[in-house]
Amino acid sequence: MRRVQRSSQCHYRAGRFRPAWSRTVPIGEAGRVLRSTLALRGLLAVLGSALAILTLVSPADGAIAAEVGDEEVVEVVEVSGLLDPVLVDFVEGRIERANERGIRTLVLRFNSPGAVVDDDRVVELARRVRDSEVPVAIWVGPSNAQARGAAAQLVAVARPGGVAPGARIGATGPQVLPVEEFGVLFGDLANRMRDSFVGYEDAVAPGLREAPSVGDFVIGLEGVASREVTVDGVVQREPATAVRFVQLSLGSELLHTVASPAVAYLLLVMGLGLLLFELYTAGIGLAGLCGAAFTALGAYGLGVLPFRTWALVLLAASFISFAVDVQTAVPRLWTWVGVVLFGVGTVALYDGVSMSWVPMVSALALTLVVFLRGMPAMVRSRFSVVGLGREWLVGEDGVAATDVAAAGVVVVRGAQWPARSVGVADVTPGDRVTVVGADGVTLLVTLADEASTPVH
Repeated sequence: MRRVQRSSQCHYRAGRFRPAWSRTVPIGEAGRVLRSTLALRGLLAVLGSALAILTLVSPADGAIAAEVGDEEVVEVVEVSGLLDPVLVDFVEGRIERANERGIRTLVLRFNSPGAVVDDDRVVELARRVRDSEVPVAIWVGPSNAQARGAAAQLVAVARPGGVAPGARIGATGPQVLPVEEFGVLFGDLANRMRDSFVGYEDAVAPGLREAPSVGDFVIGLEGVASREVTVDGVVQREPATAVRFVQLSLGSELLHTVASPAVAYLLLVMGLGLLLFELYTAGIGLAGLCGAAFTALGAYGLGVLPFRTWALVLLAASFISFAVDVQTAVPRLWTWVGVVLFGVGTVALYDGVSMSWVPMVSALALTLVVFLRGMPAMVRSRFSVVGLGREWLVGEDGVAATDVAAAGVVVVRGAQWPARSVGVADVTPGDRVTVVGADGVTLLVTLADEASTPVH
Protein backbone atom coordinates (compact mmCIF):
# COMPACT_ATOMS: atom_id res chain seq x y z
CA MET A 1 0.00 0.00 0.00
CA ARG A 2 1.45 3.25 -1.09
CA ARG A 3 1.61 5.92 1.57
CA VAL A 4 1.09 9.42 0.28
CA GLN A 5 3.18 12.06 1.99
CA ARG A 6 2.17 15.68 1.91
CA SER A 7 4.33 18.45 3.17
CA SER A 8 3.08 21.68 4.70
CA GLN A 9 5.48 23.63 2.53
CA CYS A 10 4.07 26.05 -0.05
CA HIS A 11 5.66 26.21 -3.47
CA TYR A 12 5.24 29.04 -5.92
CA ARG A 13 6.32 29.13 -9.52
CA ALA A 14 6.91 32.59 -11.02
CA GLY A 15 5.12 33.36 -14.24
CA ARG A 16 2.39 30.73 -13.76
CA PHE A 17 -0.41 32.99 -12.57
CA ARG A 18 -3.50 33.71 -14.56
CA PRO A 19 -6.05 36.52 -14.11
CA ALA A 20 -9.36 35.57 -12.52
CA TRP A 21 -11.23 35.79 -15.80
CA SER A 22 -9.09 32.98 -17.27
CA ARG A 23 -9.26 30.71 -14.23
CA THR A 24 -11.79 27.98 -13.39
CA VAL A 25 -13.60 28.81 -10.14
CA PRO A 26 -14.95 25.98 -7.95
CA ILE A 27 -18.73 25.71 -7.74
CA GLY A 28 -18.85 26.54 -4.03
CA GLU A 29 -16.67 29.59 -4.50
CA ALA A 30 -18.70 30.67 -7.53
CA GLY A 31 -21.86 30.46 -5.44
CA ARG A 32 -20.37 32.63 -2.74
CA VAL A 33 -19.13 35.13 -5.32
CA LEU A 34 -22.57 35.24 -6.97
CA ARG A 35 -24.36 35.83 -3.68
CA SER A 36 -21.87 38.52 -2.66
CA THR A 37 -22.15 40.20 -6.05
CA LEU A 38 -25.94 40.25 -5.97
CA ALA A 39 -25.94 41.63 -2.43
CA LEU A 40 -23.40 44.31 -3.37
CA ARG A 41 -25.33 45.31 -6.45
CA GLY A 42 -28.46 45.61 -4.36
CA LEU A 43 -26.65 47.82 -1.84
CA LEU A 44 -25.23 50.01 -4.60
CA ALA A 45 -28.68 50.31 -6.17
CA VAL A 46 -30.11 51.47 -2.83
CA LEU A 47 -27.28 53.97 -2.35
CA GLY A 48 -27.68 55.24 -5.91
CA SER A 49 -31.43 55.66 -5.43
CA ALA A 50 -30.85 57.52 -2.17
CA LEU A 51 -28.37 59.87 -3.86
CA ALA A 52 -30.82 60.51 -6.70
CA ILE A 53 -33.62 61.24 -4.24
CA LEU A 54 -31.39 63.61 -2.26
CA THR A 55 -30.48 65.42 -5.46
CA LEU A 56 -34.12 65.70 -6.51
CA VAL A 57 -35.56 66.77 -3.20
CA SER A 58 -32.78 69.24 -2.42
CA PRO A 59 -33.46 72.71 -3.82
CA ALA A 60 -32.17 73.05 -7.34
CA ASP A 61 -30.27 76.13 -6.25
CA GLY A 62 -28.95 74.88 -2.94
CA ALA A 63 -29.89 75.75 0.61
CA ILE A 64 -32.01 78.91 0.77
CA ALA A 65 -33.22 80.78 3.80
CA ALA A 66 -36.88 81.32 4.59
CA GLU A 67 -38.67 83.33 1.92
CA VAL A 68 -39.34 87.01 2.49
CA GLY A 69 -40.40 89.72 0.06
CA ASP A 70 -37.95 89.24 -2.79
CA GLU A 71 -37.61 92.95 -3.43
CA GLU A 72 -36.10 93.33 0.05
CA VAL A 73 -33.59 90.48 -0.29
CA VAL A 74 -29.89 90.45 -1.00
CA GLU A 75 -28.85 87.04 -2.29
CA VAL A 76 -25.28 85.83 -1.75
CA VAL A 77 -24.20 83.04 -4.14
CA GLU A 78 -21.16 80.89 -3.37
CA VAL A 79 -18.86 80.64 -6.42
CA SER A 80 -15.85 78.53 -5.47
CA GLY A 81 -13.46 76.61 -7.70
CA LEU A 82 -12.87 76.58 -11.43
CA LEU A 83 -15.63 78.05 -13.57
CA ASP A 84 -16.76 74.82 -15.21
CA PRO A 85 -20.06 74.18 -17.04
CA VAL A 86 -21.84 73.21 -13.82
CA LEU A 87 -20.81 76.38 -11.98
CA VAL A 88 -21.43 78.70 -14.94
CA ASP A 89 -24.92 77.22 -15.46
CA PHE A 90 -25.59 77.72 -11.77
CA VAL A 91 -24.53 81.40 -11.79
CA GLU A 92 -26.50 82.13 -14.97
CA GLY A 93 -29.55 80.48 -13.43
CA ARG A 94 -29.28 82.61 -10.29
CA ILE A 95 -29.00 85.80 -12.36
CA GLU A 96 -32.08 84.81 -14.36
CA ARG A 97 -34.04 83.98 -11.21
CA ALA A 98 -32.95 87.22 -9.53
CA ASN A 99 -34.40 89.20 -12.42
CA GLU A 100 -37.61 87.17 -12.41
CA ARG A 101 -38.15 87.77 -8.70
CA GLY A 102 -36.87 91.32 -8.64
CA ILE A 103 -34.55 90.98 -5.64
CA ARG A 104 -32.54 93.97 -4.51
CA THR A 105 -29.00 92.77 -5.30
CA LEU A 106 -27.23 89.55 -6.25
CA VAL A 107 -23.77 89.09 -4.72
CA LEU A 108 -21.34 86.50 -6.07
CA ARG A 109 -18.83 85.46 -3.41
CA PHE A 110 -15.80 84.56 -5.55
CA ASN A 111 -12.85 82.27 -4.92
CA SER A 112 -11.86 80.97 -8.33
CA PRO A 113 -8.51 80.07 -9.95
CA GLY A 114 -9.92 80.56 -13.44
CA ALA A 115 -12.27 79.11 -16.04
CA VAL A 116 -12.27 75.83 -17.97
CA VAL A 117 -15.23 76.76 -20.17
CA ASP A 118 -14.45 78.26 -23.58
CA ASP A 119 -14.02 82.00 -24.12
CA ASP A 120 -17.44 82.41 -25.72
CA ARG A 121 -19.08 81.07 -22.58
CA VAL A 122 -17.09 83.52 -20.42
CA VAL A 123 -18.13 86.43 -22.64
CA GLU A 124 -21.78 85.36 -22.41
CA LEU A 125 -21.59 85.21 -18.61
CA ALA A 126 -19.96 88.66 -18.50
CA ARG A 127 -22.80 90.07 -20.59
CA ARG A 128 -25.37 88.60 -18.22
CA VAL A 129 -23.56 90.17 -15.27
CA ARG A 130 -23.34 93.55 -17.01
CA ASP A 131 -26.85 93.63 -18.50
CA SER A 132 -28.79 92.24 -15.53
CA GLU A 133 -31.61 94.50 -14.33
CA VAL A 134 -30.79 93.40 -10.80
CA PRO A 135 -27.29 94.65 -9.87
CA VAL A 136 -24.77 91.77 -9.80
CA ALA A 137 -21.90 92.46 -7.41
CA ILE A 138 -18.80 90.28 -6.95
CA TRP A 139 -16.80 90.07 -3.73
CA VAL A 140 -13.48 88.19 -3.74
CA GLY A 141 -13.07 86.74 -0.30
CA PRO A 142 -12.50 85.75 2.39
CA SER A 143 -8.80 86.20 3.15
CA ASN A 144 -6.53 84.02 0.95
CA ALA A 145 -9.21 83.79 -1.74
CA GLN A 146 -8.32 84.58 -5.34
CA ALA A 147 -9.81 85.57 -8.66
CA ARG A 148 -7.53 84.48 -11.49
CA GLY A 149 -7.69 84.47 -15.26
CA ALA A 150 -11.18 84.81 -16.70
CA ALA A 151 -12.62 84.88 -13.17
CA ALA A 152 -10.64 88.06 -12.47
CA GLN A 153 -11.95 89.65 -15.66
CA LEU A 154 -15.52 89.03 -14.51
CA VAL A 155 -14.80 90.97 -11.30
CA ALA A 156 -14.07 94.06 -13.39
CA VAL A 157 -17.56 93.85 -14.95
CA ALA A 158 -19.42 93.56 -11.63
CA ARG A 159 -21.58 96.36 -10.19
CA PRO A 160 -19.64 96.82 -7.96
CA GLY A 161 -16.62 94.58 -7.32
CA GLY A 162 -14.99 94.13 -3.95
CA VAL A 163 -12.05 92.38 -2.36
CA ALA A 164 -11.17 91.23 1.15
CA PRO A 165 -7.84 92.00 2.84
CA GLY A 166 -5.47 89.12 2.07
CA ALA A 167 -7.33 88.14 -1.12
CA ARG A 168 -5.70 88.43 -4.55
CA ILE A 169 -6.87 89.40 -8.04
CA GLY A 170 -4.83 89.09 -11.22
CA ALA A 171 -2.94 86.79 -13.59
CA THR A 172 -5.74 87.65 -16.01
CA GLY A 173 -3.84 86.66 -19.13
CA PRO A 174 -4.95 88.18 -22.45
CA GLN A 175 -8.29 89.93 -22.16
CA VAL A 176 -11.04 87.52 -23.20
CA LEU A 177 -13.85 90.07 -23.07
CA PRO A 178 -14.01 92.14 -26.31
CA VAL A 179 -12.27 95.49 -25.77
CA GLU A 180 -14.70 97.31 -28.08
CA GLU A 181 -17.59 96.12 -25.89
CA PHE A 182 -16.14 96.08 -22.36
CA GLY A 183 -13.22 98.47 -22.68
CA VAL A 184 -9.80 97.84 -21.15
CA LEU A 185 -10.35 96.08 -17.85
CA PHE A 186 -8.71 97.40 -14.66
CA GLY A 187 -7.50 100.59 -16.36
CA ASP A 188 -3.89 101.50 -15.60
CA LEU A 189 -3.31 98.21 -13.79
CA ALA A 190 -4.23 96.11 -16.84
CA ASN A 191 -0.66 95.38 -17.94
CA ARG A 192 0.51 94.60 -14.43
CA MET A 193 -2.43 92.32 -13.67
CA ARG A 194 -2.04 90.38 -16.91
CA ASP A 195 0.86 88.37 -15.49
CA SER A 196 0.75 88.95 -11.74
CA PHE A 197 -1.59 89.37 -8.78
CA VAL A 198 -2.41 92.50 -6.85
CA GLY A 199 -3.55 92.65 -3.24
CA TYR A 200 -6.56 94.54 -1.98
CA GLU A 201 -4.49 97.70 -1.42
CA ASP A 202 -3.86 98.03 -5.15
CA ALA A 203 -7.10 96.41 -6.28
CA VAL A 204 -9.22 99.23 -4.82
CA ALA A 205 -7.50 101.67 -7.20
CA PRO A 206 -9.40 100.56 -10.34
CA GLY A 207 -12.75 100.93 -8.55
CA LEU A 208 -13.01 97.81 -6.41
CA ARG A 209 -14.21 98.18 -2.84
CA GLU A 210 -12.38 96.98 0.24
CA ALA A 211 -14.55 94.83 2.51
CA PRO A 212 -13.19 92.54 5.26
CA SER A 213 -16.27 90.31 5.14
CA VAL A 214 -19.20 89.66 2.87
CA GLY A 215 -21.40 91.34 5.49
CA ASP A 216 -19.36 94.54 5.26
CA PHE A 217 -19.55 94.33 1.47
CA VAL A 218 -23.35 93.93 1.55
CA ILE A 219 -23.73 96.90 3.92
CA GLY A 220 -21.92 99.12 1.42
CA LEU A 221 -24.25 98.24 -1.46
CA GLU A 222 -26.73 100.81 -2.69
CA GLY A 223 -30.18 100.51 -1.15
CA VAL A 224 -29.16 98.11 1.62
CA ALA A 225 -30.27 99.21 5.08
CA SER A 226 -28.08 98.58 8.10
CA ARG A 227 -28.32 98.89 11.84
CA GLU A 228 -25.98 99.16 14.78
CA VAL A 229 -25.60 96.24 17.18
CA THR A 230 -23.42 95.80 20.26
CA VAL A 231 -21.41 92.59 20.50
CA ASP A 232 -19.26 92.10 23.62
CA GLY A 233 -19.31 95.83 24.22
CA VAL A 234 -18.27 96.64 20.66
CA VAL A 235 -20.65 98.57 18.40
CA GLN A 236 -20.89 96.99 14.94
CA ARG A 237 -23.06 97.45 11.89
CA GLU A 238 -24.96 94.62 10.25
CA PRO A 239 -27.41 94.46 7.34
CA ALA A 240 -31.00 95.22 8.21
CA THR A 241 -32.05 94.02 4.78
CA ALA A 242 -32.66 90.28 4.59
CA VAL A 243 -29.71 88.29 3.27
CA ARG A 244 -29.94 84.71 2.08
CA PHE A 245 -27.13 82.43 1.02
CA VAL A 246 -27.28 80.03 -1.92
CA GLN A 247 -24.92 77.26 -3.00
CA LEU A 248 -24.84 74.36 -5.43
CA SER A 249 -27.22 71.47 -4.85
CA LEU A 250 -25.84 68.11 -3.72
CA GLY A 251 -25.72 66.56 -7.19
CA SER A 252 -24.23 69.66 -8.82
CA GLU A 253 -21.66 69.99 -6.05
CA LEU A 254 -20.58 66.38 -6.65
CA LEU A 255 -20.02 66.98 -10.38
CA HIS A 256 -18.27 70.29 -9.69
CA THR A 257 -15.92 68.63 -7.18
CA VAL A 258 -15.14 65.74 -9.53
CA ALA A 259 -14.14 68.27 -12.21
CA SER A 260 -11.36 69.74 -10.05
CA PRO A 261 -7.85 68.74 -11.24
CA ALA A 262 -6.68 66.89 -8.14
CA VAL A 263 -9.93 64.97 -7.60
CA ALA A 264 -10.27 63.93 -11.27
CA TYR A 265 -6.65 62.73 -11.31
CA LEU A 266 -6.91 60.75 -8.07
CA LEU A 267 -10.21 59.16 -9.10
CA LEU A 268 -8.72 58.08 -12.42
CA VAL A 269 -5.59 56.61 -10.80
CA MET A 270 -7.55 54.79 -8.10
CA GLY A 271 -10.05 53.52 -10.66
CA LEU A 272 -7.37 52.07 -12.96
CA GLY A 273 -5.56 50.54 -9.99
CA LEU A 274 -8.70 48.88 -8.65
CA LEU A 275 -9.62 47.52 -12.08
CA LEU A 276 -6.16 45.98 -12.38
CA PHE A 277 -6.50 44.52 -8.89
CA GLU A 278 -9.87 43.03 -9.85
CA LEU A 279 -8.26 40.99 -12.63
CA TYR A 280 -6.50 38.91 -9.98
CA THR A 281 -9.50 38.23 -7.74
CA ALA A 282 -12.33 35.75 -8.16
CA GLY A 283 -15.60 37.03 -9.60
CA ILE A 284 -16.82 40.63 -9.76
CA GLY A 285 -16.14 42.18 -6.39
CA LEU A 286 -16.22 45.50 -4.63
CA ALA A 287 -12.83 46.47 -6.06
CA GLY A 288 -14.08 46.11 -9.63
CA LEU A 289 -17.31 48.01 -9.04
CA CYS A 290 -15.55 50.83 -7.21
CA GLY A 291 -12.83 50.88 -9.88
CA ALA A 292 -15.40 51.24 -12.65
CA ALA A 293 -17.21 54.03 -10.76
CA PHE A 294 -13.98 55.90 -9.96
CA THR A 295 -12.75 55.60 -13.55
CA ALA A 296 -16.07 56.91 -14.91
CA LEU A 297 -16.02 59.89 -12.54
CA GLY A 298 -12.38 60.59 -13.33
CA ALA A 299 -13.15 60.44 -17.06
CA TYR A 300 -15.97 62.95 -16.56
CA GLY A 301 -13.60 65.29 -14.73
CA LEU A 302 -10.99 65.02 -17.49
CA GLY A 303 -13.72 65.70 -20.05
CA VAL A 304 -14.31 69.07 -18.40
CA LEU A 305 -10.66 69.95 -17.78
CA PRO A 306 -8.00 70.69 -20.42
CA PHE A 307 -5.61 67.73 -20.57
CA ARG A 308 -2.86 66.40 -22.84
CA THR A 309 -3.90 63.23 -24.63
CA TRP A 310 -0.36 61.84 -24.83
CA ALA A 311 0.07 62.23 -21.06
CA LEU A 312 -3.18 60.34 -20.45
CA VAL A 313 -1.93 57.57 -22.75
CA LEU A 314 1.27 57.36 -20.69
CA LEU A 315 -0.77 57.00 -17.49
CA ALA A 316 -2.82 54.17 -18.99
CA ALA A 317 0.32 52.52 -20.38
CA SER A 318 1.94 52.62 -16.93
CA PHE A 319 -0.75 50.33 -15.55
CA ILE A 320 -0.26 47.93 -18.46
CA SER A 321 3.44 47.84 -17.57
CA PHE A 322 2.59 47.16 -13.93
CA ALA A 323 0.29 44.32 -15.01
CA VAL A 324 3.12 42.57 -16.89
CA ASP A 325 5.17 42.13 -13.74
CA VAL A 326 2.14 41.48 -11.53
CA GLN A 327 1.73 38.29 -13.58
CA THR A 328 5.09 37.10 -12.24
CA ALA A 329 4.51 38.46 -8.71
CA VAL A 330 8.09 39.79 -8.80
CA PRO A 331 8.84 43.50 -9.52
CA ARG A 332 11.12 43.58 -12.55
CA LEU A 333 11.98 45.88 -15.47
CA TRP A 334 8.38 46.53 -16.48
CA THR A 335 7.50 47.75 -13.01
CA TRP A 336 10.13 50.48 -13.23
CA VAL A 337 9.06 51.32 -16.79
CA GLY A 338 5.56 51.77 -15.36
CA VAL A 339 6.87 54.06 -12.62
CA VAL A 340 8.58 56.31 -15.18
CA LEU A 341 5.50 56.42 -17.42
CA PHE A 342 3.30 57.12 -14.41
CA GLY A 343 5.48 60.01 -13.23
CA VAL A 344 5.76 61.68 -16.65
CA GLY A 345 2.05 61.26 -17.35
CA THR A 346 1.16 62.73 -13.95
CA VAL A 347 3.33 65.84 -14.24
CA ALA A 348 2.26 66.61 -17.82
CA LEU A 349 -1.43 65.62 -17.55
CA TYR A 350 -3.08 69.06 -17.42
CA ASP A 351 -2.69 71.85 -19.95
CA GLY A 352 -3.49 75.30 -18.59
CA VAL A 353 -4.62 74.39 -15.07
CA SER A 354 -2.38 73.58 -12.15
CA MET A 355 -2.45 70.74 -9.67
CA SER A 356 -0.77 70.72 -6.28
CA TRP A 357 2.28 68.53 -5.78
CA VAL A 358 0.58 66.90 -2.80
CA PRO A 359 -1.80 64.62 -4.78
CA MET A 360 0.90 63.88 -7.37
CA VAL A 361 3.49 62.79 -4.81
CA SER A 362 0.88 60.93 -2.76
CA ALA A 363 -0.39 59.01 -5.80
CA LEU A 364 3.15 58.09 -6.91
CA ALA A 365 4.12 56.92 -3.41
CA LEU A 366 0.95 54.86 -3.05
CA THR A 367 1.46 53.33 -6.49
CA LEU A 368 5.01 52.30 -5.59
CA VAL A 369 3.83 50.66 -2.37
CA VAL A 370 0.98 48.84 -4.11
CA PHE A 371 2.91 47.49 -7.08
CA LEU A 372 6.25 46.85 -5.39
CA ARG A 373 4.88 45.27 -2.23
CA GLY A 374 1.12 44.89 -2.07
CA MET A 375 0.17 43.36 -5.43
CA PRO A 376 3.06 40.83 -5.58
CA ALA A 377 2.24 39.63 -2.05
CA MET A 378 -1.47 39.43 -2.89
CA VAL A 379 -0.84 37.45 -6.07
CA ARG A 380 1.50 35.00 -4.33
CA SER A 381 -1.02 34.33 -1.56
CA ARG A 382 -4.00 34.24 -3.94
CA PHE A 383 -2.64 31.82 -6.51
CA SER A 384 -0.02 29.76 -4.67
CA VAL A 385 -0.94 26.11 -4.00
CA VAL A 386 -0.73 24.55 -0.56
CA GLY A 387 1.10 21.27 0.06
CA LEU A 388 2.97 20.78 -3.18
CA GLY A 389 5.64 18.28 -2.10
CA ARG A 390 6.17 15.94 -5.10
CA GLU A 391 6.86 12.88 -2.92
CA TRP A 392 3.21 11.87 -3.12
CA LEU A 393 3.78 11.00 -6.80
CA VAL A 394 6.41 8.39 -5.92
CA GLY A 395 5.27 5.01 -7.25
CA GLU A 396 2.96 6.47 -9.89
CA ASP A 397 3.27 5.22 -13.47
CA GLY A 398 3.44 7.51 -16.46
CA VAL A 399 4.61 7.91 -20.05
CA ALA A 400 7.65 9.78 -21.36
CA ALA A 401 6.58 12.73 -23.52
CA THR A 402 10.13 13.55 -24.62
CA ASP A 403 13.56 12.05 -24.39
CA VAL A 404 14.39 11.89 -20.70
CA ALA A 405 18.02 11.77 -19.62
CA ALA A 406 19.39 14.74 -17.75
CA ALA A 407 16.10 16.55 -18.37
CA GLY A 408 12.81 15.89 -20.09
CA VAL A 409 9.03 15.76 -19.66
CA VAL A 410 6.78 12.93 -18.52
CA VAL A 411 3.00 12.63 -18.25
CA VAL A 412 1.75 11.43 -14.86
CA ARG A 413 -1.91 11.48 -13.87
CA GLY A 414 -2.68 13.38 -17.06
CA ALA A 415 -0.34 16.27 -16.24
CA GLN A 416 3.08 17.06 -17.64
CA TRP A 417 6.00 17.20 -15.21
CA PRO A 418 9.68 18.04 -15.60
CA ALA A 419 11.70 14.85 -15.09
CA ARG A 420 15.09 13.21 -15.35
CA SER A 421 15.94 9.55 -15.59
CA VAL A 422 17.65 7.50 -12.88
CA GLY A 423 19.52 4.22 -13.39
CA VAL A 424 19.00 4.02 -17.16
CA ALA A 425 20.95 5.57 -19.97
CA ASP A 426 17.98 6.91 -21.84
CA VAL A 427 14.20 7.05 -21.83
CA THR A 428 12.56 7.66 -25.20
CA PRO A 429 9.12 9.14 -26.00
CA GLY A 430 6.33 6.63 -25.38
CA ASP A 431 8.26 4.55 -22.83
CA ARG A 432 6.36 3.56 -19.70
CA VAL A 433 8.06 5.05 -16.63
CA THR A 434 7.63 4.91 -12.88
CA VAL A 435 8.29 7.80 -10.49
CA VAL A 436 10.93 6.76 -7.97
CA GLY A 437 11.64 10.10 -6.34
CA ALA A 438 11.45 13.90 -6.54
CA ASP A 439 13.94 16.73 -6.55
CA GLY A 440 11.90 19.84 -5.89
CA VAL A 441 9.42 20.03 -8.77
CA THR A 442 11.46 17.62 -10.94
CA LEU A 443 10.38 13.97 -10.88
CA LEU A 444 13.00 11.19 -10.83
CA VAL A 445 11.86 8.35 -13.14
CA THR A 446 13.02 5.03 -14.50
CA LEU A 447 11.58 2.54 -16.94
CA ALA A 448 8.50 0.85 -15.48
CA ASP A 449 9.90 -2.66 -15.56
CA GLU A 450 13.12 -1.53 -13.92
CA ALA A 451 11.54 0.37 -10.99
CA SER A 452 12.68 -0.82 -7.59
CA THR A 453 13.44 1.06 -4.41
CA PRO A 454 12.24 4.70 -4.35
CA VAL A 455 14.99 7.31 -4.49
CA HIS A 456 15.05 9.90 -1.67
